[in-house]
Amino acid sequence: MDDPILDAICERLRQKTYIKGSNVLSRGCLIEKMVFIVRGKMESIGENGIKDPLSEGDVCGEELLTWCLEHSSVNRDGKKIRIPAQRLLSNRIVRCLTNVEAFSLRAADLEEVTSLFSRFLRNPRVQGAIRYESPYWRSVAATRIQVAWRYRKKCLNRANTSHSAARSSG
Repeated sequence: MDDPILDAICERLRQKTYIKGSNVLSRGCLIEKMVFIVRGKMESIGENGIKDPLSEGDVCGEELLTWCLEHSSVNRDGKKIRIPAQRLLSNRIVRCLTNVEAFSLRAADLEEVTSLFSRFLRNPRVQGAIRYESPYWRSVAATRIQVAWRYRKKCLNRANTSHSAARSSG
């Protein structure tokens, strides 16, 4: 990532301490920040109950970055546009397993950074890195693959059952 982007982000980071047992994100609540874990352990619990561990170097609330880029007040041509105020709701719980030292980046600050550097952040390679390096997006992808596999298997079983029934009746 370029130095100007890192500088813009670092200027807006806030140092935080989260207490063991506290929730950083709650299902159905607004995602108001991205949290970069410096020290400590958290767990992310998805809608399906699957738990993903988070620790030093991990991030939670990263879906906010994608959301900000998709709802940016700057279009792809670099022109400002007006977007009605709406926010992103969490579909997971992120809970502290230990006391956690972290840096947070508020949604408003993230929106400002994404509008300043929208051209760079919309680059397909950058978008790919955001999605493929994120535990959250990996978990979402794994869940979708499992659902698709189960659906396909169910359809194949139905087809085999109906095909077998047609043979035995004929």
